[in-house]
Amino acid sequence: MRIQNGILLTMEGERFENGYVDFENGKITGFGDCKDAPAYDGEVFDAQGGYILPGLIDAHTHIGIGEEGLRWEGIDYNEITDPVTPQLRAMDGFNPFDPAIEKAAAGGVTTAGVSPGSANVVGGQIAAIKLHGNDVSKMVLKAPAAMKFALGENPKNCYGNHDKAPKTRMMSAYLMREALEKAKRYMAKKEKGEDVYDAQCEALIPVLKREIPMHVHSHRADDILTAVRIATEFNCRFCIVHATRSERIADVLAGYDFIPIVGPSLGPASKPETMDVSFATAGALRAKGMTPAITTDHDVQPLWLLPMFAAMCVREGMAEEDALKAITIIPAKALGVEDRVGSIAVGKDADIAVFSGHPFHYLTKTSAVFIDGERVK
Repeated sequence: MRIQNGILLTMEGERFENGYVDFENGKITGFGDCKDAPAYDGEVFDAQGGYILPGLIDAHTHIGIGEEGLRWEGIDYNEITDPVTPQLRAMDGFNPFDPAIEKAAAGGVTTAGVSPGSANVVGGQIAAIKLHGNDVSKMVLKAPAAMKFALGENPKNCYGNHDKAPKTRMMSAYLMREALEKAKRYMAKKEKGEDVYDAQCEALIPVLKREIPMHVHSHRADDILTAVRIATEFNCRFCIVHATRSERIADVLAGYDFIPIVGPSLGPASKPETMDVSFATAGALRAKGMTPAITTDHDVQPLWLLPMFAAMCVREGMAEEDALKAITIIPAKALGVEDRVGSIAVGKDADIAVFSGHPFHYLTKTSAVFIDGERVK
């Protein structure tokens, strides 16, 4: 298959005003300027002067696990029975037939980080999932891709208001540390050859080994710094999810190597800690040298609106190229799947979105979307 005659943005620093992309057996085999394209006699899609991009990615969603159009029947992301549940896997609650999945894919979003919610201090394992298919085990790109943690008002509300721990931020931090410390000691016993098994500790080993990052839900500046402090204590990789008030401590955060996953920034504040939500945050963090990703937090906001979220960040000061990277290669890195998706490169998965115009323009539509080389729109 060849896509041609479009403005090709590879997200690897290359731009071709009249570009093409070739792919076969689900993998990209070539790309570049049409004038340099080799002879080709296969199927061709004409982009008609539109934009050709890698499929869009949101690193933090609840799509498929918080299903559109359902009430409690489709809410499977918060196990509010224990504040520490690292053993839970988002993919085990994922419904491939959630109608939001088809809508997101039709909007150019090809991969999503599907995450447990933020009711629990340790919520469970996040999966990177392709948004096409009927069997989650075949749709999964990487699982676990990260481990969900949460600080701030949500765990306090879900447990503290019922006189259970955590009732305070102090207890939330303690529970996070305790879970990591238990897993650290458990890992040491395993490495000595002791016959031990604990599902919660087992699930945290990839975090302690830096194989996957912590994704820590945190809005307030003090919660963000608590997340940074604990991750640093245990030498864990981490991302800050939401990062609503991170601008207040941007100079401090700039000293750490992490990805802020910023948003959702649309709509009125839903609680005190989101009073400062703003589309200017992502650009402000980028100005300090950080590389933010942008999230819709679906089903808080619809995933198919992801390009609009990036456009609003540009309106509020973020550079256009940075905003495009924030919905492609940067979230791919946050999920540890940048070797497969997030940019146009030979050997990467043929996840490609073709837009009728610039993806940030309000009149633009998707002309075609491919996932693993299969046309889904």
